Amino acid sequence: MKLKRLAVLFSALIGIYSSASAAADTLLSPARVWTGEGQAHANWAVLISGGKIAAVGPADKLNIPAGAERIDLPDATLIPGLMDLHSHVLLHPYNETSWDDQVLKESVEYRTLLAARHAAATLQAGFTTLRDLGTEGALYADVAIKKAINDGVIPGPRLFIATRAIVASGSYGPSPRSYRDDVDLPRGAQEVTGIDEVVRAVREQGARGADWIKVYADYRTGVDGSSRATFTQAELNALVQTAHESGRKVAAHASTDEGMRRATLAGVDTIEHGYGGSEATFKLMAEKHVVYFPTLTAPEATSEYFQKYQRGGAPTPSMQAAARAFQLARKLGVTIGNGSDVGVFAHGDNARELEWLVRLGMTPVEALRAATVVNAAVLQQGSALGQIREGYWADVVAVQGDPTQDIGALRQVKLVMKGGTIFHRP
Repeated sequence: MKLKRLAVLFSALIGIYSSASAAADTLLSPARVWTGEGQAHANWAVLISGGKIAAVGPADKLNIPAGAERIDLPDATLIPGLMDLHSHVLLHPYNETSWDDQVLKESVEYRTLLAARHAAATLQAGFTTLRDLGTEGALYADVAIKKAINDGVIPGPRLFIATRAIVASGSYGPSPRSYRDDVDLPRGAQEVTGIDEVVRAVREQGARGADWIKVYADYRTGVDGSSRATFTQAELNALVQTAHESGRKVAAHASTDEGMRRATLAGVDTIEHGYGGSEATFKLMAEKHVVYFPTLTAPEATSEYFQKYQRGGAPTPSMQAAARAFQLARKLGVTIGNGSDVGVFAHGDNARELEWLVRLGMTPVEALRAATVVNAAVLQQGSALGQIREGYWADVVAVQGDPTQDIGALRQVKLVMKGGTIFHRP
């Protein structure tokens, strides 16, 4: 039965990929173009050539090569390809299968095949770039997924990967206290103790293909199951120094104020979650230019699964903490990017995070910039991705309506292009 299911899955993926197409020159003519800056421009067009944006501007001013494919997108807005910089393509929603069961019972091979489907769904939803922050027990499977996408074997977003992630010994799942002490359990991340092991793990993951280093600066290690900082300042300092010396940035999972403070002092580049951050710590993040990814959708999803929350109802305590942290960070001038923790909820539903950004105070344009211009800068890709500009990669998406006015328009995807190849067309 499992083999039959995998065969069907693989066949479906091949079908999606075979529908992708690229022309030598393509003219996209939407009702409006949002370039990543300012407001949307009516009656603009975009010329794509050789996988890149060759020209953008008023439709009647562009020089169109003979034989260019012309695609009309009436009442649609063309925007830069969206980016979600906190994803887990090797996970699927916990109301389908618990995290422990995914790590302990689903083979790495099976999870990798599922991840191919997740990557395809994400691309179809208009997200052309992901930063995938940890394989959650699937070892280095993200390296193979990234290569398969880059080689054109399967469709998917551009991937920036973190491989196994790094955790303090005994701090991460599956929790040893939940299982027999004579069972050698798979681990959800690479466990380390002390500066030497921290440095070794960074180097090992970099050698295996990590673009980023992911560290858990805190986790649920308290006697009562509460979150506590798990690494010493010296360990975090060594981790960040080693990563930066290799040219890799560091993302820190941190939900407690102390974990956030230590990670920020160590020089991490991004903080993920940050639900317990204090005013002093968010000010420190702003001073040190640490970018914040509030992952607002994750507590909503887990509240649905485990606390009987219904969308639109009274927010749970975890949702209230996330909202408070986001609004405090925004008030204090912390740079906020778009990262959803997708995998906790369904892949392809990434737009939920942008809807939350707007619901809690951002304008639609601010949210769109978080998912394009801001995220491109975090990835050090600001000169190639995140905007519709001449010379940039042709990662563009058309949605029905105007998302600069109504962020809900992101749900109505009409066209997806990555690197000049069309993966979804009208």
